[in-house]
Amino acid sequence: MRAHVGDRIVLAAEHVDEPTRDGEVLEVRGADGGPPFVVRWADGHTGLIYPGPGAVLHLGVPDEEKAATAAPSTHPAEHAPTQHVREWQVRVSLLESGDDTKATVVLVADPPDRLSAKGASHRSSDDQASRHIGDEIAVARALRHLADQLIVEAEHDIEQRTGEEAHVRTT
Repeated sequence: MRAHVGDRIVLAAEHVDEPTRDGEVLEVRGADGGPPFVVRWADGHTGLIYPGPGAVLHLGVPDEEKAATAAPSTHPAEHAPTQHVREWQVRVSLLESGDDTKATVVLVADPPDRLSAKGASHRSSDDQASRHIGDEIAVARALRHLADQLIVEAEHDIEQRTGEEAHVRTT
């Protein structure tokens, strides 16, 4: 992972019930933009980190781009909508116990509002043992619950902006 001062870093929780953390990279101490990084977290604390596999880096906008987008333009082609790239990740945890499989999914997103959901599967005694089928079913159910939560969040956000009741189609 390579970072620059001003980049945002989002860390997935180490355990399913812990919150996601986000902060701004204040200093890069490693060679060629590598770790460790000094980060100011959203809660105001500052710390030195070596990010692990649950870390997501959101690149800051270089000063040249900020200046270019801040200046008004009269050229018609430059009135095209600005594109923004965001990366969301879903962290999946599986717990298997006998014929039961439980899945927990956590959305690691920007903004880092933490959403999580659970799903489960149970193998019937009449079925052949197949671990991956139970995993697939439990994860699919958890992801479906997460998708339902995202729709509810979107409806709530629309209602907050418009003052009107919102219903988002899911297809």
